[in-house]
Amino acid sequence: MTTNPTIPSQTISAVVSRTGGAIDLPGSLEDATIPAPGAPTGHDILVAVRAVSVNPVDVKVRAGGAGADDARVLGWDAAGTVLAVGELVTLFRPGDEVYYAGSLDRPGSYAAQQLVDERIVAHRPRSLTVAEAAALPLTTITAWEALFDKLRLTESSTGTILVLGAPGGVGSILIQLVKELTGLRVIATASRPESRAWVEELGADIVVDHRAADLDRQILEAAPSGVDFVFTAQSRGRTDLLTKVVRPFGQIVAIDDDRDVDLLALKDKSISWHWELMFTRPRHGWDLLAQHDLLERVTQLIDEGRIRTTLTQALAPLNAESLRQAHRLVESGQVVGKIVVAESR
Repeated sequence: MTTNPTIPSQTISAVVSRTGGAIDLPGSLEDATIPAPGAPTGHDILVAVRAVSVNPVDVKVRAGGAGADDARVLGWDAAGTVLAVGELVTLFRPGDEVYYAGSLDRPGSYAAQQLVDERIVAHRPRSLTVAEAAALPLTTITAWEALFDKLRLTESSTGTILVLGAPGGVGSILIQLVKELTGLRVIATASRPESRAWVEELGADIVVDHRAADLDRQILEAAPSGVDFVFTAQSRGRTDLLTKVVRPFGQIVAIDDDRDVDLLALKDKSISWHWELMFTRPRHGWDLLAQHDLLERVTQLIDEGRIRTTLTQALAPLNAESLRQAHRLVESGQVVGKIVVAESR
């Protein structure tokens, strides 16, 4: 494919994490000028980043980088415009509007320009703004892989899925995918009035309070024989609950990092446990096109009006101050949906 216009920039603006650690440390996030990525080669495309969303992984990597002093560019969600393409690129051309979630092993999206493999990128939904689109890729890929790669759900699937952590970014898109693409009922957990209202708006059939002492009773009232499937972003301390509310031969898919899950406790009911990490494909070069394909399918669903963005708050401009504010909000654990930082409101 024809490649590119000249890329004159030698440097670009970015937000870097120099020291990592707590968000209030001066070097945790700061504005900087860094070398430009240069011309793309192979399957890479060069994107002018116009909006990013902040995910828990952003916060985790920043906080865990204390003392690194390596000026790391974070960010794993972006929407922007293709500036140039590598010689092997077939899916995009300069000028295309795109969105994607990137890779843990490459410089992130908190920069004016980013190189990314075309095979994990998709065309931005025409019906969404760049901010609305940037809210979606990482959480959408996570939800899609959890539902359709791990739980093997189809349009003919029936039963009940319990969504623990439903108001968060992944839960917010997962509920919509379940309701649009399967025959399952959704039991969603939420506690605050605003989060309950949010998941109901997205299509949850039943909402239960995950802080309630009788959470197991609430779930079993809704699914007396036990739930067929569980999606969890909140596994810590949940083993006892899961053994009570999941039916024999049920399935659980988890995205959090709890190291103390007692998987042996699930054996009596032959309950299957799956891990989902959306970075597995780009990190290991495994079937990369699957992420392009699923995001293109979601673009179609959005432009058909069947699902919606999960953006709930947009900050601007795209600088260290705005990103610091977004990180604080995500760290609070009270975010409903997704927070995006864009070049302009």
